[in-house]
Amino acid sequence: MLTPFLTDLIAVLLLCRVAASQYSSDQCSWRGSGLTHESHTRDVEQVYLRCSEGNLEWLYPMGALIVNLRPNTLTAAYKYLTVCIKPLKDSKGANIYLEKSGDLKLLIREQDYSPNQVYCYGMDEGSLFIEATLQQDISRKITAFQYELVNQRPGSDLHTLSAPCRPCSDTEILLAVCTSDFAARGTIRGVTHDSELRESTIGVSVSKLYRQKSKIFRTAGKSRRWLGQIRTPLECGVNPGNGDFLFTGSMHFGEARLGCAPRFKDFQKIYKEARDKGQNPCEIETD
Repeated sequence: MLTPFLTDLIAVLLLCRVAASQYSSDQCSWRGSGLTHESHTRDVEQVYLRCSEGNLEWLYPMGALIVNLRPNTLTAAYKYLTVCIKPLKDSKGANIYLEKSGDLKLLIREQDYSPNQVYCYGMDEGSLFIEATLQQDISRKITAFQYELVNQRPGSDLHTLSAPCRPCSDTEILLAVCTSDFAARGTIRGVTHDSELRESTIGVSVSKLYRQKSKIFRTAGKSRRWLGQIRTPLECGVNPGNGDFLFTGSMHFGEARLGCAPRFKDFQKIYKEARDKGQNPCEIETD
């Protein structure tokens, strides 16, 4: 059941849509204070962000925010974009809804915040509506999260940032080595499982680095190998394995997420067959 305050906010939203506007300085991140609403606690403030990733920090939350997220470039697949948000540690003070044409759908309740949980929804589901909860003392309250816009294929799971727990097809493997945020040949040093986070962390030793978007893998002393960690859902049941693998994947919220990871000898066979037919999407060294 909606609170009287929230019902009034929806009415205000439908009537005038904008109570106040504030643009972030870099169009990627926003930092503001609810204290500007102290004498008008029913204000609804509009926030506009125009980047593929960034963060929001709302100190002393009062009233409400409408957060309009848009990509920084035009894209024909706009309706397939997925928005993912990850609350920061100790984020408190507000409930987060999806708002579309005046209708609200609860996305994250304040007491359900988890700093390691990622919440995703389709771009066409609406804007974020962040409602400050009633507090006796707001002096220590900060609502904060990171966000990313992800290009998701139609029919795929909106609530996962990793590849599905199934072997990749030959075509998917060939595309992954050419287009992923990282691609590397290496071995598994170890695997740790976290039942609370529902994730597994794979320790990787890399002998051949093809690409990395961020510094996922770093050199270890004078060694010619790189070391790094890759995350994957716990339900995938990853266990330590011998031999070389081709590790590919994407970066989300500063973490490497596993994509396709065939044994390297299997990848070599797939790549050679595609190259012989002139169907390999890019050239890489496989020896």
